[in-house]
Amino acid sequence: MHFWKVTMASALQNRVNRAPKVASALLCFFFFFFFLFSSRSSRVSAQSSSAVFACDVDKNPNLASFGFCDKSLGVNQRVSDLVKRLTLQEKITFLVNAAGSVSRLGIPKYEWWSEALHGVSYVGPGTHFSNVVPGATSFPQVILTAATFNASLFETIGKVVSTEARAMYNVGLAGLTFWSPNINIFRDPRWGRGQETPGEDPLLSSKYAAGYVKGLQQTDGGNPNGLKVAACCKHYTAYDLDNWKGVDRYHFNAVVTKQDMDDTFQPPFKSCVIDGNVASVMCSYNQVNGKPTCADPDLLQGVVRGEWKLNGYIVSDCDSVEVLFNDQHYTKTPEEAAAVSIMAGLDLNCGSFLGKHTEAAVKGGLVTETAIDNAISNNFATLIRLGFFDGDPSKQLYGKLGPKDVCTPEHQELAREAARQGIVLLKNTAGSLPLSPTAIKSLAVIGPNANVTKTMIGNYEGTPCKYTTPLQGLAASVSTTYSPGCANVACGTAQVDDAKKAAASADATVLVVGADQSIEAESRDRITLSLPGQQSLLITEVAKASKGPVILVIMSGGGFDISFAKSDDKVTSILWVGYPGEAGGAAIADVIFGSYNPSGRLPMTWYPEAYVDKVPMTNMNMRPDPATGYPGRTYRFYTGETVYAFGDGLSYSKVNHHLIQAPKLVSIPLEEKHVCRTSKCKSLDLVDKQSCENLAFDIHLRVKNEGKVSGSHTVFLFSSPPSVHNSPQKHLLGFEKVFLGAQSESLVKFKVDVCKDLSVVDELGSRKVALGRHVLHVGDLKHTLSVRI
Repeated sequence: MHFWKVTMASALQNRVNRAPKVASALLCFFFFFFFLFSSRSSRVSAQSSSAVFACDVDKNPNLASFGFCDKSLGVNQRVSDLVKRLTLQEKITFLVNAAGSVSRLGIPKYEWWSEALHGVSYVGPGTHFSNVVPGATSFPQVILTAATFNASLFETIGKVVSTEARAMYNVGLAGLTFWSPNINIFRDPRWGRGQETPGEDPLLSSKYAAGYVKGLQQTDGGNPNGLKVAACCKHYTAYDLDNWKGVDRYHFNAVVTKQDMDDTFQPPFKSCVIDGNVASVMCSYNQVNGKPTCADPDLLQGVVRGEWKLNGYIVSDCDSVEVLFNDQHYTKTPEEAAAVSIMAGLDLNCGSFLGKHTEAAVKGGLVTETAIDNAISNNFATLIRLGFFDGDPSKQLYGKLGPKDVCTPEHQELAREAARQGIVLLKNTAGSLPLSPTAIKSLAVIGPNANVTKTMIGNYEGTPCKYTTPLQGLAASVSTTYSPGCANVACGTAQVDDAKKAAASADATVLVVGADQSIEAESRDRITLSLPGQQSLLITEVAKASKGPVILVIMSGGGFDISFAKSDDKVTSILWVGYPGEAGGAAIADVIFGSYNPSGRLPMTWYPEAYVDKVPMTNMNMRPDPATGYPGRTYRFYTGETVYAFGDGLSYSKVNHHLIQAPKLVSIPLEEKHVCRTSKCKSLDLVDKQSCENLAFDIHLRVKNEGKVSGSHTVFLFSSPPSVHNSPQKHLLGFEKVFLGAQSESLVKFKVDVCKDLSVVDELGSRKVALGRHVLHVGDLKHTLSVRI
């Protein structure tokens, strides 16, 4: 069973859908042999008991004479020693994810492809579960974790995931290189993979990237260059279309302006590399302005390794090199495809393409052996930092981790806490929520997602420790009557009568609706923003029949046009719960029954259905175009009506903000001969960065909880810059999550870096400080700040 689940399910889910006929045939074949393989593979999995590692000097003392096995040497020395011992054919085996072995040097096979998007995953052949470790903690899907706006939580989750990953590595069930997180901007609400991302805002995505990566890699063991596990930020870059109206990611050319590239798409990756010091970046399937990202030397060698100084390796998305040859026809021969990718800066190919064609490319003079050496050197350096070449891992820093460290009560409680912090209360008629577990004697729980398990954890999932469904969570507090209302989220025919009877006889009704991976997923973008099938009918009819409060719970990655429910007085409350992870049902109940005061905020805009008629997914432009009626994208540029806005979210308390300290004027000193002293400038070029370097100011706010319920509160600092260079109408400068007791207050401080925070990207992609009137926003507060020279 595990053999099929790991190898075939992951391959079909992620890559083979590029060739649907082949995928169907393979799926049928493996189902035919499913039972034959399942029992055998389970036994094999159960026998896994030790980690894969090189330089086992205990078994082969001769290995101690090799420099690459000498822990006292520096990483570069060890890498150099190893590379010079390899033949060309051996070197090429280290260019692919299923890396080869060199027995004469004590190097075993290594599988690079493991995933840990929101917990250790069985997607990818590098990791699987067995009776030794039957499951791992499954945190909320990333979009809900992002809704917590809690930067420390991002890192804490990463640390737990890396602990469980190392524990599984130590018993031979996982690798050390995890291709997570996904930090693409959630540009379009229809994107099936938006659920995997931290949302639509570049700053939030940047903070998430750096935080989660730091947690995963956790370089705090005395070796600042060491890695607990190696993270990977993906998919670089401007990748946010999978399969929409016949346009797929393998053939899509993202036409992106320099301004949008540096203003929107690149910041999370830059932060991931510079602030997070990530060990890997994955290039994407799509082309950007006519070039495949995995064959673009400007993007790879120029930016990632050159400007940002990546300390690690660059890997392709799976089969991307094959895609640029076979699907995009970017080169005439496979050898040319291999050569241009390696010369562009690609170090590792997820897939087998480089393994098949690189030797011929070298012999044909298309790529040098030195370029091969450079690529595998980056790969080996990463493995050395992970301790792979340090011998027996049980004698290393994380060697004592094992099955006892997976699915611990503390880890599972963190999964529940993360879901609670992320849940967003979008509507709450006075007196509706929270429900009283003593006053409410009976509860109707209705909807296609009311009793789901796997739906709660989204994609790139692993086997969770356990599940608590919404029905189970709610039933733990009060007597419940359950009616699915729809057989599934597609909801071809709603079973309205049974649902209405349940609602009519209960003191309160909870409707759990939304989406699942059949609606939004990798290789599956949405066409509409309406709830699937007859869910809207089910909600409206149940609300009419209900005798008590009606709480609508939306389980999804992307937003929906639920204007009908927002304006329906019978729908008294609305919650968005993302895909809330293994403890999702318990977290939902915690919020509904008031043991937790909701504090989540939307990390993406919810648009009306009319949006899809005005905005093709293929249009990458972020900024509006009044001439064509194009409304722009995300809260930073979108000029149309919204159903709910970025940052929306209510709590059970009223919180007031009071500005304590903020300047009204910031002056940037310039040299006497500076051009802006003699001519009127709208902005200041950051090429002259010393002008505002170290120029910063503080903003102090008093935040008070006026209510009777304690809870956390997110403080947002936004800025509306002057109207220069087609700047954003509003953008996020910072956010802080604070806990406030009932009737208590807290002082929140923001430090604003003038060069970084009050700058905008101009039409040519250069960052400049906008001179003139900036308006700072915190809640309902507005403060005008003038920036001048």
